[in-house]
Amino acid sequence: MTTSDARIDAISEVLNRTPFEAAATRPLSEIWACDVFNLATMEEALSKNAFKAMKKTVQTGEPLDPATADVVAAAMKDWAMGKGAKFFSHVFYPLTNITAEKHDGFIVTNSDGNAITEFTGSLLIKGEPDGSSFPNGSLRMTNAARGYTAWDPTSPAYIMQTANGATLMIPSVFMSWTGESLDKKIPLLRSNAAMDKAGRKVLSLMGETEIAPLNSSCGAEQEYFLVDRQFATARPDLLLAGRTLFGAPPAKGQEFDDHYFGAIPERVQVYMQDVEDTLYRLGIPAKTHHNEVAPGQFEIAPYYEAANVASDHQQLLMTVLKATALKHGFVCLLHEKPFAGINGSGKHVNWSVGNATQGNLLDPGSTPEENLQFLVFCGAVIRGVHLFGPLLRAVIATASNDHRLGANEAPPAILSVYLGDQLEAVYDDIASGKVASSSDGGLMDLGLAQILPFERDPGDRNRTSPLAFTGNRFEFRAVGSSQSVSGPLVALNTVLADSLEWMAEKLEAELGGGAELPEAVATILKEVMELHGAAVFGGDGYSSEWHEAAVKDRGLRNLPTSADALPVFTEPAVVELFESTGVLSAVELHSRYDVYAEQYINSVLVEAKLVVDLGKTVIYPAALGYLSELTGTYTAAGSFGATLDTSVATAIAQHSNGLLATVTALSAELAKEDFEDVEAHMTHIATTVRGLMDQARVHVDALECEVDDSAWPLPKYREMLFIK
Repeated sequence: MTTSDARIDAISEVLNRTPFEAAATRPLSEIWACDVFNLATMEEALSKNAFKAMKKTVQTGEPLDPATADVVAAAMKDWAMGKGAKFFSHVFYPLTNITAEKHDGFIVTNSDGNAITEFTGSLLIKGEPDGSSFPNGSLRMTNAARGYTAWDPTSPAYIMQTANGATLMIPSVFMSWTGESLDKKIPLLRSNAAMDKAGRKVLSLMGETEIAPLNSSCGAEQEYFLVDRQFATARPDLLLAGRTLFGAPPAKGQEFDDHYFGAIPERVQVYMQDVEDTLYRLGIPAKTHHNEVAPGQFEIAPYYEAANVASDHQQLLMTVLKATALKHGFVCLLHEKPFAGINGSGKHVNWSVGNATQGNLLDPGSTPEENLQFLVFCGAVIRGVHLFGPLLRAVIATASNDHRLGANEAPPAILSVYLGDQLEAVYDDIASGKVASSSDGGLMDLGLAQILPFERDPGDRNRTSPLAFTGNRFEFRAVGSSQSVSGPLVALNTVLADSLEWMAEKLEAELGGGAELPEAVATILKEVMELHGAAVFGGDGYSSEWHEAAVKDRGLRNLPTSADALPVFTEPAVVELFESTGVLSAVELHSRYDVYAEQYINSVLVEAKLVVDLGKTVIYPAALGYLSELTGTYTAAGSFGATLDTSVATAIAQHSNGLLATVTALSAELAKEDFEDVEAHMTHIATTVRGLMDQARVHVDALECEVDDSAWPLPKYREMLFIK
């Protein structure tokens, strides 16, 4: 079978596919968290003392004694085996954007040779995967392989049901034998602790006496594409790189805005129901789903949860999306830009901070100018973004996300804060020394009797801002769809902790000098806006005028590629930030730079090798084959005295030659190894290698528009995006 036959067969298979029937759904009350060992389950399974200890640990982070861990382990094992589980696994999150597991059986044998089940507190608390088999930034060498996983009791264990059986999954942290973090969870827990410590200090100085532990919360809007599995398997670039390296734009794309919020295709609706039923069983509060802007693109968004749990759930959600897609004959693409020319996918991370006593500290209320706690915490965010905007860019830097940032579909690579008209006016008043005031949004009245008037929000939304205030939280819109939310949350928590420590020091000095609290807060916020107000921007972040003004007039940094952004991890101010807050040591931070730089380089190298391979062995032969047919046709026509237009053949010959020359040059660049350092290698990748890849794409996409459709080997955009 030729590659073009494979494409035609794929189209036929998709068109004749038997629809996947929706399973009978059960009421939410019956399935909600039924596979989760949460507090409600623990209350039934544990003794009163054990449950009381676990509840305190989950809600306040109090340490758990080993004796209680033994009791919990026994109850967890009985509960899991009652659901058919014979294995358990510590689930951890290495320095990739994926989830890792190490499975062990409950089975042990006794001296009589009989098999029994066992699960002790020590097995629950500690596991031992290989510490050198995961990205570690030279923290572990091959000959120094020991690593540990350790149970995180603040995130609930759960049962993962698959066609091959059930497994008890235990959320864990992952560290080296020498004690350094090898994962994304330890820094997240540390950043929450740092923010809690600094936030309590500020609240105490502001007169609060009863202060519950502070925690950050997260709700992440996940965008993704669905492509029929038949098409994906006929596209090596989709299978190995997650995106199409070639593909001419279809005659119709997203210009009619007819997909966004339109009726969800029936087959996709069945898939979504299956996904959500699985998520509900796992206690993941999926709240909304809908079509997204691009054809073939969709979104799912859960409700807000504590950041640590939300991060775990986000990883699990991506796993469920991909696994369920295969059941329904789809492939779920989480790559940020799987198709050129149409919108890519992001993951908007909605972030806030609060506690049980003071509530959401980023909720301005109806009179934000009088809400001193909100003004201080929001001011701390402004300061943090101005000082560490490049860090926020660095934590979202990946080869795949580079395709979105700065394009007119995603926030630019310049970090700024959008506050909305109401709040921006309040902070402007504070900066100018005026008495701050605010206005509400007023009543929305269309003058139609059948449409009830409603309160309009005090400010519009700004979809071009990387970090936008959206009523009672900040929305970090620049995060990539395939990324773990942990890295962005760590950065947000850490810069907030640093700014709150600064605020506490200033508050203490002002109050110690005899100032009243409102006066002290106004003085500090005036300084914040004078020093850091350049980060506040409410205009069009896509405009060229902003890009120029942000750099020239405001001193903000534009870091368009990962090669530009990742070295920020090594800057002294960033090292000091993480060390002073206790979130990451200098060694741990540098390991992340090494890992993320290596991932960036390797990701582009895989794509570049695919460009060479597909260009030489798939596209070039297809083009020459059709060129040969045309040549034969011209010769035959000439024998009858007819002259045919040869412009198509000329274009095919030119682009075929151009493609071959480009991939030959690309191969030579890929063979280079003698780089001064990692930064130089990344720069070479970002400029020379990617530049040649783009040139190759120009030739291939042009050939796709000239070669006979029946001879073209790869599924086309019009098929992958529109045939469901």
